[in-house]
Amino acid sequence: MRTSQAPAARQLTFGDLTIVYDERVLEPRPWTAAQSAWAAELALAVPPGRLLELCTGAGHIGLLAIASTGRDGVLVDIDAVACDFAAGNAAVAGLAERVEVRRRPVDDCLDADEVFPLVIADPPWVPAAHTDRFPEDPLVAIDGGDDGLALARACLLTIDRCLHSDGLAVLQLGSVAQADDLGDWMVGEVDLVASEVRAFGKRGVLVLLRRPGHRAKRKPATNV
Repeated sequence: MRTSQAPAARQLTFGDLTIVYDERVLEPRPWTAAQSAWAAELALAVPPGRLLELCTGAGHIGLLAIASTGRDGVLVDIDAVACDFAAGNAAVAGLAERVEVRRRPVDDCLDADEVFPLVIADPPWVPAAHTDRFPEDPLVAIDGGDDGLALARACLLTIDRCLHSDGLAVLQLGSVAQADDLGDWMVGEVDLVASEVRAFGKRGVLVLLRRPGHRAKRKPATNV
């Protein structure tokens, strides 16, 4: 009689956290700890309230930000396995009572009238035609649609619905070119502007988002 078994669990150190995952979710990339660190820095400049993370995967980026800021958080992913790992990793980190994990699609993840002062978004950003370059990665975790930005646009629409007027968000993308393309799309679509882009070589980029008229002006892209 054949029995199905879950893949072998793996673990790594991400910042000060131990993160458990397996091959069914995207392996945490060490460079993305910079997204947690930036969110923790921004937390000092935004109003009180919970942190929201969209497309959380194993939860590592959001959990490190939550641990670093002392805020409570909501972690969202559509994948059941990812949500299980995110909840388990929150428990291992001693954050279970401060973290809510929601298994919902990005475009239907908010409760009525929710407002968040700080948002992290880590959508899949690989163009669909290029996903075969990453055979080790689960398709659901990397496939960003034809141009790699389908889920990023969905994240921006959700951020637009819930970001506090004085809030900030950090979005992960694949390249400065993607950030430019998304910036063009944002005009007239969402009440958000990109005010800074930080590039991490070929690994990816981080985009700082805020409401128009927020005190900071857009900065040129920088390499980190």
